[in-house]
Amino acid sequence: MILLHVITFCTIFCAAADIFSLPNIGATFGNSPTPFEIHVDRDFIEDTRQRVAYSRAPVFIGANGEGPSNENFTNVRDYWANEYDWNMTEASINKKLQQFTTIVEPVIENDTYLVPLHFVHHHSPREDAIPLLFIHGWPGSFLEVSNIINSLTNPPNGSVPAFHVVAPSIPGFGFSPAPQRPGFGPTEASYAFNALMCQLGYKKYVIQGGDFGGVILRFQAHLFPENVVSVLSNFWIIQPTENDIRRLAEGLATPDEATYINILETYINQASGYRIMQQTQPLTATFALSDSPLGNAMWIYALMAEVIDPAIMAWTPEEIITWSMMYYIQGPYGGMRFYKEVANEGALEGLDFGTLPLVEVPVAISQFPYDITYCMPLDWARRGGNVIKRNVHSHGGHFAAYEVPDLLLRDIWEWFGDKEVSGTKAFLS
Repeated sequence: MILLHVITFCTIFCAAADIFSLPNIGATFGNSPTPFEIHVDRDFIEDTRQRVAYSRAPVFIGANGEGPSNENFTNVRDYWANEYDWNMTEASINKKLQQFTTIVEPVIENDTYLVPLHFVHHHSPREDAIPLLFIHGWPGSFLEVSNIINSLTNPPNGSVPAFHVVAPSIPGFGFSPAPQRPGFGPTEASYAFNALMCQLGYKKYVIQGGDFGGVILRFQAHLFPENVVSVLSNFWIIQPTENDIRRLAEGLATPDEATYINILETYINQASGYRIMQQTQPLTATFALSDSPLGNAMWIYALMAEVIDPAIMAWTPEEIITWSMMYYIQGPYGGMRFYKEVANEGALEGLDFGTLPLVEVPVAISQFPYDITYCMPLDWARRGGNVIKRNVHSHGGHFAAYEVPDLLLRDIWEWFGDKEVSGTKAFLS
């Protein structure tokens, strides 16, 4: 059983519901779901635009692989300062996604706590629809669900399952207020999200997630096996053992084992600087990123650019700006330091990935070539739990729901549509 923090939620979040708030945006949080639309203070939007217009670029040395290029910086700056229309972006999100706020009251070690949440909730018209919890990661947000949510709630035909989709913002991300004290990590997120699903009347449900969503779902399925029927993860990570590394050195590794180890080692040694900063000294970087919206956007884009399949898509300046605003509006600190909480709960260990809870409910995993979980063998995946199915794709990357929605949708429909193996026959009773 996971050892819970001794820090209680009453020190993590404010004690009274009426003082929950979000910087730069009007939002209320009550004891039941309330419809929510994004309306960001226009003075803040204009201040942000002016800060971008007067942003100072670093002196570029010409080295490759150290971060976004001068061209990236200039293109985003000029578009943001002269063309980007937050009013249209805000209206588009509000039109596409049905959003709500609420306060959930998870019970941990016999104490009840208050956690304010923002979430998307689309209800399927199908009577046999399955409740599905979609959990995003960093540097993503609830926006990741936008390209699959309509197909999930209204699938093309009756041969595949339909879903009631719930996509919350992790506290500190998007429009869920950041914790005010340390101590809110994947364990606490699991309690809060399970409480949310129960508040919505979904006593049993399935989960899909990538990045932190792939981490949280492992905690949540472990802690709440009576609620979580099964899961599909597109970020099922297993740290290779010393014996795995030895076998690779001796030429005994299988092609999949060798590919997975090499991808993971490349990430750890050459591309994880942001992660080490955020899991050790997140406040140091946040001083700069809170003051500079363009600096915040470039920090996020540095990872975004590396984990998508360039044959499929390239990030537009509008997407880079909008995704970064999901952190900048309330301030990036809460989202960034979630890495520290994940490390505190053992899922990250120094440069490596740590030990995550064992998942006993049925699991399917999806792997994409531009993500660090690509080619991990099924028998290695089973070290982390009851992994039954492995989907290996030839294209796609880290943000599967956004980047290759058709592929992820197929995996979701096939996995949860297999009622016997995935356990979704539980929804027939």
